[in-house]
Amino acid sequence: MPAVIGCYLRITAAGFHRFSSYRHAVLAGTATNIVFGLIKVGILSAVYLARGGGSIGGYDLTTTITYVWLGQGLLAVVDFWSNDELSERIRTGDVVVDLSRPWNLQAALLCTDLGRAGFNAAARFVPQLLLGAVFFPFHWPTDAWVAPAFLVSTLLAVLVSFHLRFLLGMTTFWLLDSRGVRGLYGVLSVTMAGLEIPLSFFPVWAQTVLWCTPFPSMLQAPINVFVQVGSVTQLLAQQLLWVVVLAAVGRLVLARAMHKVVVQGG
Repeated sequence: MPAVIGCYLRITAAGFHRFSSYRHAVLAGTATNIVFGLIKVGILSAVYLARGGGSIGGYDLTTTITYVWLGQGLLAVVDFWSNDELSERIRTGDVVVDLSRPWNLQAALLCTDLGRAGFNAAARFVPQLLLGAVFFPFHWPTDAWVAPAFLVSTLLAVLVSFHLRFLLGMTTFWLLDSRGVRGLYGVLSVTMAGLEIPLSFFPVWAQTVLWCTPFPSMLQAPINVFVQVGSVTQLLAQQLLWVVVLAAVGRLVLARAMHKVVVQGG
């Protein structure tokens, strides 16, 4: 067991090192996120100016500006638009090599993704958070427990995102090309997760529908934990539920895919 744990820890470290080597991409991505953050701050500030202040769904102007910078920073950590490396390896048949290795493919890919998320948390989330806090009104948590709760919520958000992307990649076993599914996911997921505007801006019925999906757990949930909107316990419990469900579904799909490979190979 210690050897297995050590193996997965090394895979996580390798994922961190792999993504830390793309320094120019990190700078370009951070600059892009900042530009879009400034645009969103301007648009949402205009909304409150037109309303004469007040709050929308528990979000006042300061909380909304904080939401913008948290969302832009978490975007790289959670990762909605990762490359389709798994899909390509399935399409070319190279995944057979991965399946024959003495590991669990789902767990190995998860460890790589955790390494990626860890690097982006330090390299992209923190700088954008500090920029928003220094140059704009910012809603800092008023309770000490919020910081660790936010870290847990962010980790759960990464896990939800990974398992969804893993399932998208696994569809290649049956579709042969997952670009259509991934394209649709990329368009819908960011809005349903709360990247464009806070989900509390939506009508109540739409909020209810959206919170019955895993998408808010990837972005809106950790933001709500940080700005202390809603029940933290409920938010974390919902995220954990989706992690368990999606991980179990991914495990089942992987088992079916391996069976398909064995049958076709025979």
